Amino acid sequence: MIYNAPIQDMLFLIRDWIGIDRLNALPGYEEVDLDLIEAVLEEAGKFASTELLAINREGDEHGATFDDGNVTTPPGFKEAYKQFIEAGWTSIDANPDHGGQGLPKTLQGLIDEILGATNVAFKLYTELSRGAYHCLAHSASEEICDKYLPNLVEGVWSGTMCLTEPHCGTDLGLLKTKATPAGDGTYKLSGEKIFITSGDHDLTENILHLVIARVDGAPAGTRGISLFLVPKFLVNDDGSLGERNTVQTASIEHKMGIKASATCSLVFNDATGYMIGEENRGLAAMFKMMNLERITVGLQGLGLSDIALQNALDYAHERRQSKAPAPRPEEGAAADPIVYQPEMKRQLLTIRSQVEGARALSVFAGLNIDIMEKSPDAETAAVAESTVALLTPIIKAYFSDLGMSSTLSAQQIYGGHGYVREHGMEQLVRDCRIAPIYEGTNEVQALDLVSRKITGRMTEFANQFLDGWLTVLDEYADGSHGDIAGAARLGLNHLIEATQWVQSKAEAGDDAAMRGCATQYLRLFALAFIGCLWAQIVDSIADNEGEFYDVKRKVASFYMQQVLPETAFLLDVIVNGSDALGDFEVADFAV
Repeated sequence: MIYNAPIQDMLFLIRDWIGIDRLNALPGYEEVDLDLIEAVLEEAGKFASTELLAINREGDEHGATFDDGNVTTPPGFKEAYKQFIEAGWTSIDANPDHGGQGLPKTLQGLIDEILGATNVAFKLYTELSRGAYHCLAHSASEEICDKYLPNLVEGVWSGTMCLTEPHCGTDLGLLKTKATPAGDGTYKLSGEKIFITSGDHDLTENILHLVIARVDGAPAGTRGISLFLVPKFLVNDDGSLGERNTVQTASIEHKMGIKASATCSLVFNDATGYMIGEENRGLAAMFKMMNLERITVGLQGLGLSDIALQNALDYAHERRQSKAPAPRPEEGAAADPIVYQPEMKRQLLTIRSQVEGARALSVFAGLNIDIMEKSPDAETAAVAESTVALLTPIIKAYFSDLGMSSTLSAQQIYGGHGYVREHGMEQLVRDCRIAPIYEGTNEVQALDLVSRKITGRMTEFANQFLDGWLTVLDEYADGSHGDIAGAARLGLNHLIEATQWVQSKAEAGDDAAMRGCATQYLRLFALAFIGCLWAQIVDSIADNEGEFYDVKRKVASFYMQQVLPETAFLLDVIVNGSDALGDFEVADFAV
């Protein structure tokens, strides 16, 4: 397979669209310039395309292995991980106080896309570590931070997130893992956790498990959940590793994809743990990590969409079959490259227009995360925080769904060659399949959007957010690309009408209707908002000349004409389809 990191497009989004000055205005980012960003992205692209892509297929074929309670990663993974941490990729956005580089989250998101494109299984050994770092940095005591975070940032230790149990997945209030005070400030944890990504492996000296559990006597449900740090090896006061904690790996899962990533069942048997944050407030602390992981999983889908597109396009240029419509590229040839077939062009452009639009949404979200965390103005930071909260379920669900649709479309372009292993397309499909499932299924993300992010306490913000973009699009109406702005405005009006419908159902207490349209509503939101971003991007380059900008405008026009119109269909389903769903009783499935 081939992969060329889309650095030109990434730099374009920062240089020509959001502007580097918006990052430079934030404390700590004053010296971050385009040259630095380009250098970092080039190194990330080089490492990903040469080291990670090279071991991706063998990792899939060999898989992670489990023997006598220990996990071994596939050949090449230990060597690649050593290079990974030596190059500093685990420390990009970490605080310099903990040994990090303190670079913007916007840049980190672009790196995540690159790494996810070339080897998702490898990336998963590092991904939860970053989430664990930010969770601990936000909620742990200074003593815990000083003792554990430097090694986590350096990458010699790694982290996990232990939520799911055999009897409970998303409904965490049902968890049974218990934590008993040991009398010395620590706790003894007992229980079983399943589906734990990177729960055990041979890449790091220690693994820091972030575990939710219920302290003896705690309230039932989510109100009684606390968060604990449970290291694989206990850490002595001088920072050296002590005895093995009583955490055992019971098994690893045999999966459809990401086979090189060890997904473990862990058993905690009076394991020593340290409470993070307040008792019974564990989910509040854990949400810092969970929301970060949801965005990062979305970026996995984006990365896999892009590598699928690159390879399908390469194949379409090489594969000759049938004669193209006139004017043919080579008159007299027995067959033409299939890229000249309108149907192939349509599939390729459908992927490309959504990938480039999703990348813009990634940058937009990354900028708002940076503003949320760095802005000295409390009101500005609060608006950015609400924006990130609104967009998180959309990024996780839409991007991961895009990964599935894109890898399947790319596989279709290969025809029969996409179904066999030699070209690697079937691995992309299998590896991507987990993304709509883990870190909260996409249906859960959709429910979060309709029941928490556009209704209830966030109703006013959501409406202001959409009205603000309506004003922006109105400003573009008389510009040189008013047709694009007009199409985006139509899509946004569809979203606003659907939003009002959902909010009216919520106010009336009609939860069934509101929840029944959640998945369609999330997709409508994603398509319409990306349409807004495309319109803004095109307006920002209205005076720019050159082939790159001309093609960018063509891709935007394709999105408006062939992708965005789906919003009209989705609006109709949302507003007029609830009766058919409500009329069908569960008992009717038996007939």
